[in-house]
Amino acid sequence: MSALLGALLLAACGGESEPVAQAGAESGGSNEPSATTPSEAPATTSPAETSLPESTLPPQPPSDYAGFYAQPTACEGSTPDQIDPKAFAEPEDQGLDESIKIEAVISTSCGDIALELDPTIAPETVNSFVFLAQAGYFDGTVSHRVLPGFVLQAGDPTATGRGGPGYAIPDELPPAGFLYGKGILAMANSGPNTSGSQFFVMLDDAPLPPNYSVFGQVIDGFDTLERIAQIPLGPNAFGEVSVPLETLYLESVTIGDMGS
Repeated sequence: MSALLGALLLAACGGESEPVAQAGAESGGSNEPSATTPSEAPATTSPAETSLPESTLPPQPPSDYAGFYAQPTACEGSTPDQIDPKAFAEPEDQGLDESIKIEAVISTSCGDIALELDPTIAPETVNSFVFLAQAGYFDGTVSHRVLPGFVLQAGDPTATGRGGPGYAIPDELPPAGFLYGKGILAMANSGPNTSGSQFFVMLDDAPLPPNYSVFGQVIDGFDTLERIAQIPLGPNAFGEVSVPLETLYLESVTIGDMGS
């Protein structure tokens, strides 16, 4: 589990920074949860050792939405229409009763994930998530990062890890010592007060620092998460084997009764 804190990859939700690897979770230089240090990346080999007939070369992992869209769909699911990315100046006030938890369902290529959103701990974050879901922002987007035993990350319409909705929301961080346990729903970010639309679901318990706004949890669909964890993966630019080689689409995000 110590490897989970070995590095943090920048999730620039505002889309202005390129991802970089930082050695050591205490460096504070970036804030996308990551499980791989640069030193743990596969060793470089000579051209002679990697020269294979073109027909036997492994697939090149995608690095953007177009690449993901060109792949087969995970879990033998259907392929939705291509998206038209949306952008907003700020999230509209959804008039939420902050004392009432809200249910939501993420429908994916591999099945549904039922969530409980908790505005009592993160009202700004829940309001933004509900706003984006109601606007259809997530519909047809993909998960660009699946790390079995750690996280499922989504919410970036560009699928680069740097996309966002055009605005940032303030942090609503958990207390020191909080356990990011299996099923926890939290926001990715690129530093303090930079959360946008990228979120992650914990696939297992991990001792992350409390740098990510927690705004809910999975209440049903753990079987879907298990299927997602079986998707074949390839390495990203830093050697972390977390790029789905079969595309996991977020077909829709549906918000339940908001108590209004």
